[in-house]
Amino acid sequence: MTAKLAQLVDGVVVHHFDLIQDTTRIGRHPDNDIVIDDAAASSSHALVTREAHAQFPGHFDVYIEDCGSTNGTLLNDQPIVGKQRLHHQDVVRIAWNRFKFIDENEAGHDKTAHMIRTQGPED
Repeated sequence: MTAKLAQLVDGVVVHHFDLIQDTTRIGRHPDNDIVIDDAAASSSHALVTREAHAQFPGHFDVYIEDCGSTNGTLLNDQPIVGKQRLHHQDVVRIAWNRFKFIDENEAGHDKTAHMIRTQGPED
């Protein structure tokens, strides 16, 4: 399953964007991969990147960073500082637009990684 950003309006998904590229640019300018028609969004507002997961070949970690936008980018109602990893069910706000990050694969990674770490040589 591909990670995606689901655009929400009043808590209802109105559109979803599959994150299949290594970089996805978000902003008001039509050259962006996800175009936001909102005057409060900067022309180049945020950048989403995918990086290969260290412990799960074929899977990716997804990160978001603000591109110096005027109004900032929020992750779970907190301003993004630098590059931050997205987790399943996180909510990103860009201007007046809300997006829920959906990654069913990521939802199980932390549990599996925890199980790997807790097994020692005596197991």
